[in-house]
Amino acid sequence: MNLQDMVDKVKTSPDYRKVGMILCHNGVVRGFSRSGEKVSAVEVQVDYKMLDELIKKAKSHPGIVEVLVEIDEGLLKVGEDIMRVCVAGDIRPNVFPVLEELVNRIKSGVLKKEEEIV
Repeated sequence: MNLQDMVDKVKTSPDYRKVGMILCHNGVVRGFSRSGEKVSAVEVQVDYKMLDELIKKAKSHPGIVEVLVEIDEGLLKVGEDIMRVCVAGDIRPNVFPVLEELVNRIKSGVLKKEEEIV
């Protein structure tokens, strides 16, 4: 699913009338590592059990109506999408922290990435 498909899916929720905003994150493969080395690709693996737990936790926060996450696995080249996340909820103070926490937890615990250094 691309981000627009995810937003469209959120809009079909029976609780959509409670939504005041939809925040989205689209993570892509960078051409350079955090240490500055040139990267040609990234091998990505996903812990789906942990991902499901994080999504359930995110949905339990006050004001959150829907949480959707798509992660691409395998060998991904520079510029390709890795992860798309949509969090829909009522107001900014409820939605922004949930998106940030969810993305950080996915990156630190759900994803296993190995960069191919050029």
